[in-house]
Amino acid sequence: MGVAWCTVFVVLVLKSVVFVDGGSTSSFVRKDEKAIDMPLDSDVFVAPAGYNAPQQVHITQGDHVGKAMIVSWVTMDEPGSNTVYYWSQNSKKKMKAKGMVTTYSFYNYTSGFIHHCNITHLKHDTKYYYMVGIGHTTRTFWFMTPPEVGPDVPYTFGLIGDLGQSYDSNITLTHYEMNPTKGKTVLFVGDLSYADNYPNHDNNRWDSWGRFVERSVAYQPWIWTAGNHELDYAPEIGEEEPFKPFTHRYHVPYKSSQSTAPFWYSIKRASAYIIVLASYSAYGKYTPQYKWLEKELPKVNRTETPWLIVLLHAPWYNSYNYHYMEGESMRVMYEAWFVKYKVDVVFAGHVHAYERSERVSNIAYNIVTGICQPVKDQSAPVYITIGDGGNLEGLANNMTEPQPEYSAYREASFGHATFDIKNRTHAYYGWHRNQDGYAVTADTMWFYNRFWNPENESTST
Repeated sequence: MGVAWCTVFVVLVLKSVVFVDGGSTSSFVRKDEKAIDMPLDSDVFVAPAGYNAPQQVHITQGDHVGKAMIVSWVTMDEPGSNTVYYWSQNSKKKMKAKGMVTTYSFYNYTSGFIHHCNITHLKHDTKYYYMVGIGHTTRTFWFMTPPEVGPDVPYTFGLIGDLGQSYDSNITLTHYEMNPTKGKTVLFVGDLSYADNYPNHDNNRWDSWGRFVERSVAYQPWIWTAGNHELDYAPEIGEEEPFKPFTHRYHVPYKSSQSTAPFWYSIKRASAYIIVLASYSAYGKYTPQYKWLEKELPKVNRTETPWLIVLLHAPWYNSYNYHYMEGESMRVMYEAWFVKYKVDVVFAGHVHAYERSERVSNIAYNIVTGICQPVKDQSAPVYITIGDGGNLEGLANNMTEPQPEYSAYREASFGHATFDIKNRTHAYYGWHRNQDGYAVTADTMWFYNRFWNPENESTST
């Protein structure tokens, strides 16, 4: 064999190795090192000055259609006032709403006084200011309500997951805040503080995390999904109530969608219908979550809210050697529904890396035929894993080889994403790795709506 033919043969072999089966695995190589937590005396954790000053202020949607906002905060010295004063940007008249206060104990920790107040009857597309800490040290913040629900309402969501409180977490949050196309609302796919990774599930780390993210979540709502690090189930130290810190600290409007628990619920926001599911609550047939979702999906009116988005924590399609198959039983239960109702996109976390799938389904499987190969399916969602917020457990960088056909793009880097809805037919998605400039996207995709524009928008060749 001549030299020229040998060269051609080697090139062909190399190409077959690099491009086997699936989409693309990024050539970007991040320095392989464990994330390091910020020390508790870092400036991002500093409590606000003043006696009994409200801290850990955060907001989330308070009803089903975006005309209410749940305002939450913590006071450490005494309960203080449960009242929130609020007013629209163009009005000097201050209105007030009264909330409730709760506390909890966890092993040798006792929480501060946790306040929740749902401000209702707000106007759409309006800037509101709100003030908490009445009577001692007051603090004032603001937020924008979403536009009225409608099919062609543009709206941008941010996507963050598995954040924690490491130096990388701070870079992720800063990167999101500085992104010129950042969202107006964050869809958070679970794993907040990682307090359970510290000795005795040190709940002081819930407080530090609340102070860390306040700079964003006090001004725009974060939509919460419960992850495995919210379980805080620790019978070895006498703590047998799952999700205790999370449910005391982070309220969600689950009752407005007829849910019976705060771990699965839905909201409408602009032109999107968002369904939050619980990977770590029972989801089998006849369970409350199953029965709720069975009734919920037929309620989605795609002529009103064209974009159907699902949030959960454990990914169903995952080509990393981390948490492999953890989402499989939930996929088996619900995937056929997602295809039937043409879900546009499913966002998950859990795996500390990034991955985007093709539109695929594996609903032909049964134990008689043994068919178990995912196939491209234009009625199926795109599955995006974005558990890359930067927590102390570090990156998941061990991938399965060869890359599966269902995997369109994957990369072991920390980052965040945005989902920018343009109208009822198109949305622009972009993933931003932390190492790049604020406006740089490492992976992008134009989404064509499954109901109004069900064309093939695959980015794989």
